[in-house]
Amino acid sequence: MKLSVVIPCYKEQDVLATLHDRLTRVCARFEPYEIVLVDDGSPDATWERIRQLSEKDDHIVGVRLSRNHGHQVALSAALEQAVGNRIVVMDADLQDPPELLPAMMEMMDQGAEVVYGQRRRRAGESRFKLASAHVFYRVLRSLSDVDIPEDTGDFRMISRRVVDLLATMPERHRYVRGMVSWLGFDQRPLLYDRDPRFAGQSQYPLSKMLRLAFDGITSFSIKPLRVASILAFVLASIAICGLLFILVGWWLQKPVQGWASLAVTVLFLGAMQLFVLGIIGEYLGRLFIESKGRPLYLVADRTGGHSSQAVVGPPAATYAQ
Repeated sequence: MKLSVVIPCYKEQDVLATLHDRLTRVCARFEPYEIVLVDDGSPDATWERIRQLSEKDDHIVGVRLSRNHGHQVALSAALEQAVGNRIVVMDADLQDPPELLPAMMEMMDQGAEVVYGQRRRRAGESRFKLASAHVFYRVLRSLSDVDIPEDTGDFRMISRRVVDLLATMPERHRYVRGMVSWLGFDQRPLLYDRDPRFAGQSQYPLSKMLRLAFDGITSFSIKPLRVASILAFVLASIAICGLLFILVGWWLQKPVQGWASLAVTVLFLGAMQLFVLGIIGEYLGRLFIESKGRPLYLVADRTGGHSSQAVVGPPAATYAQ
């Protein structure tokens, strides 16, 4: 198989027909190819649309997960189903143009192992989302020990070797674009302008964006844990200065008065302690979840392509080791 295009889908019933048409026109020059559509437990007719497409087109491989596992897990499931020598990762909303695939192919022919789309402009997105994305990518890059490119999403073309290595990484709180960056190899950017969403609404509200941001930071950095040491040093310095201020006032017979400042100080110190404990608890909680060794996801049904038989349960590689 020369090319696999993997796409996680959640409530994308209105997009799939147009997505299929545009992808088919582009991928026709790369025979043999497959389009792997993973339904992440959508409550609408997304799975029925995928099944209908697979009945009309042998290039379509449909996978339905047993429930909604989240975008990054659905993406991991799609990658594990792909059999192509080169794998394209993209979303179903057509914000990332399929017409860029030939340019990615050309860069792979020149020796790249990963070609990632880097956004110049993002049409159809609010100022808040643009500003928050700008801040997030730069904060993540400053905190992480891995060089994660700025202004990039999951849209990329990956070699078979990189995908096979990615499958050996079993963590549950996944940030796939960061995991790919961590693997290294020859990774090259492809600059492009991101289109508005074709139909429907974004499935990434603020709460999910914050969760993904936190996953990205905690998966690739322990620097938040160092906040405790930094706060201890800063607060100790403030306490020493305060003690000196009190001693000077006592020496000059001008004692410091007022319980309000004392109450604020106590509340501030308590808040900082709880903040640090919360960070430590988040890391410990992730260790606890990883230690259970549960499957990363479960497959409820498959259709089309090389996976025409319905199978319950994922392949062995989807289990955390």
